[in-house]
Formats: sequence, C-alpha cells, structure tokens
Amino acid sequence: MKNKINIHFLPALLLTVFLASCKVTKDYQRPELAISDNYRQVTFADTATVADVEWKKFFTDTTLQTLIERGITHNYDLQLAIKRIDVAQQRAKQARLLQLPRLDLNVTGQYNRPSSNSLNGISASNFLGSKHIENYSAGITLSWEADIWGKIRNQQKATLATYLQTQEARNAVQTRLVADIARGFFNLLMLDKQLEVARHNLELSDNTLKLTRLLKDAGEVNSLSIQQAEAQRESVLLLIPQLEQDISIQENNLQILTGQMPAAVTRKVQLADFQSGDSLSTGVPAALLSRRPDVRAAELNIVIANANLGVAQASMYPSLVISAGTGIESFRSSNWFNIPGSLFGIAAGTIARPIFARGQLKTNLAVAKIEREQSVIEFKQSILNAVGEVSNTLVQTQKLKEQETIADRQVGILKQAIANAQMLYQSDMANYLEVITAQGNALQAELNLAYIKSQSLTARVDLYRSLGGGWK
Repeated sequence: MKNKINIHFLPALLLTVFLASCKVTKDYQRPELAISDNYRQVTFADTATVADVEWKKFFTDTTLQTLIERGITHNYDLQLAIKRIDVAQQRAKQARLLQLPRLDLNVTGQYNRPSSNSLNGISASNFLGSKHIENYSAGITLSWEADIWGKIRNQQKATLATYLQTQEARNAVQTRLVADIARGFFNLLMLDKQLEVARHNLELSDNTLKLTRLLKDAGEVNSLSIQQAEAQRESVLLLIPQLEQDISIQENNLQILTGQMPAAVTRKVQLADFQSGDSLSTGVPAALLSRRPDVRAAELNIVIANANLGVAQASMYPSLVISAGTGIESFRSSNWFNIPGSLFGIAAGTIARPIFARGQLKTNLAVAKIEREQSVIEFKQSILNAVGEVSNTLVQTQKLKEQETIADRQVGILKQAIANAQMLYQSDMANYLEVITAQGNALQAELNLAYIKSQSLTARVDLYRSLGGGWK
C-alpha cells in the first residue's frame, strides 16, 4: 500500500517542487517619483535634518518634557494605536504558519435506527443482523496546500505590511501628539504674557484716570476727559477675564491631551525664555520617504495592495491540496479499539479550480488592480502634501521672524510714546485723547508681539513635525 501511495503521488510532488517557484506577480518596487532636490525656500540642502533629533533634545524645557512624556504614556489615541499594533502583531504571527500543514483531530459517534421497510433497514437486518446502525471513528487528518502560484506568500506579505503599517500609524499619532502638546504649551505661555500685559496696562489706565481727576479738580480738563479715561480703563479690564478664561480652557486641553482630568498646569517658564531665531536644518525632500510616518504608511499600503493583487491573480489558477488521514473506525463500539482490524488510512491529492464562479474571480482581480493603482496615487499625493507642509512652515518661520523683529521695535516706540504723552499731558501740552490713544496702541502692539512670538515658536514645532520628527 505504501509503494502504491508513493507511485501515485510522485508526479504531483514533482510538479509541486517544479512550480513552487512560480510567480504570477512581481515583487513590490517603489513607483517613480518626481521629487525636487531642495525645498522652495532652501537654495541648498544636505541630508542632515532636525527630524533626526529626539524630541527630548528638541524640546529642552523640563515642564514641556514632562507634559509630552505624560502624553505619550497616557494619551488614549496613542494607546488605541498601540492596541492596533498588538492586533496586527498577532495576525502576523499567525500568517507565518500559513505554509505549514494543517492537522485536525476528529472523534465521531453515530447511531441510526432506520425504518424496517426502508432500504437501509432491510440492509441492516440482512447484513448486520440488527435493526440499527452504529458507527464510531477517531482519527487525525493532515492537509497541506502547495503554494504553487505564491498565493500564500502574498497573504503573508500583506499581513506583515499591515503590521508595519500599524507601527507607522502609531508613530504618526505620536508625532501629532508631541506637536499638539508643544503648540498648546506655547499658546498657554502666550496667554500668560498677554494677561501680564493687560494687567500692566490696567495699572497705566488707573494712573491716567487718577491724573485726569486731579486735573479736573484743578479745572484743567472737563468731565468728558474723566469719562473717556474710565472707558479706556474698562476696555483694558474686560481683557483680563477673557484671557483668564482662555488660559483655563488651554490648561484643560493640555491635560486631556496627556490623558489627565482637566486641571491647572504648573509652569515656571515664560514666553520670553524661548528663542526662535536660529534656523533648523531641513534635509532634502526625498528624506521624507523614510522619516515621515504617514508617508511610509502610504507606501506600505502599496505593498499591501500589490500582495492582494498577487492573491487575486493566484486564485485564477488551480490549487493543489494534499491530504492524508488515519485512525480507527468500527460499526460496533465493542470493536472500536480492535487493533489492527479497526485501523484505516487515506491519502488524496486534489487539483481544483472554479470553472464558473459568476465572474467573482475576475471581478476580484480587476478590483485588486484598481486598488493598487489607487494606493500609488495616494502615496504620491502624500509625498506632495508632505513637501507642501515643509515649504509652508519654512515660509512661516522666515516671515514670522521678520514680523517679530518689526513688532518688537513697534512696542519699544509705543512705550516711549506713552511716557512722552503722559509728560505732555501733565504739562497741559497734550490732551487726554492723545494719552489714551498711545496707551491703546501700546496695548495692542504688546498683545500682538506675544501672539507673533508664540506663532514663531509654533512654526518651528510644525516644521519639526512636517519633517517627520517627534516619534523617536
């Protein structure tokens, strides 16, 4: 019997070995990309980029580092991304076993009492001498599908790429999280500075109001001057609760980003403690392919689509399944373990291909081709978006530096104008409107300077993230 099995299955095994290296699809190759050698705002760029710097070295303030560390540990979006990695990892482990044979254990007991007038009943009475039929079996079955056309290998590639894609998705979530926390922190410091400016200007308004009342008592000005000074003071006073509200909301948002309940954020630094003057190295646009997690995830999507295309094409060809089984079987339970009489064995080889599947296989193949083309387009679009983001942030960092210089100079001029206006007002050489106008202009200039400075710091954060930094 053993010789017969070897003779029958030898051609099939030889055919399997011969066709095992057959492929119906090509391995993944990166699509041709038209990427410039440098960014629009950079005349020369080398391979060095700030994205290679770890976030702990990029953000050196200890308060900000604590917030980011807490966010990486407790942020729920990041935790969900990690759980998706765990799921994909389990599937990747299972995919490694797809090419191994499958082993099943079957234990069956059957009792059948057919009608005495039926064919089964008459047969049981004549041949078995009984009015019922029993059958008991226990055995193991081994089956293995030969991966002739690479279907299983492509399934493994798709599963592995999906696992890698979830890792890149997790990195993308972290880069976004780090940037959001840093932006929120700088916005909080800006609000602190604006609140400080508003309170300082409230003191100036109080002094102006006192001076105006003294001049009114001396008969130098009328009641309208006092009313205008009071109105100016109320305008400044109105800013304080608005800024305090914004500060509380920003603190709550930062705590939620770090996975904490809304609460105050302890900080010992000020906006002036951060400098945004030094330039950052950007590298070359082609480096985004290996550093930006979202771009790498988009490329892995092509790998997945290419593997799925291979599965769809392999499904169009016949599949070879080799199976074998052995065990014990008996019509009576008393003879079930009668060895070797109850032993049985079976071996089979099957070559199968659907002939008429209502166009399902062709449809699957056509859809797989379209999805691969779609993934290529999405990959190219992700690169275009990434380069665009870097170019935009480069413009922002450059122009915000210029704005900060101008705004700082404007604040200095208007502060001097306030001092001059108050001196002239006391000497009755300027009216109250000139003093109020000088104070209002200085207040807006200082608020604007704080905003521009925070935006300049935020632009650096956005440049760091758009280059792919923050996940290391």
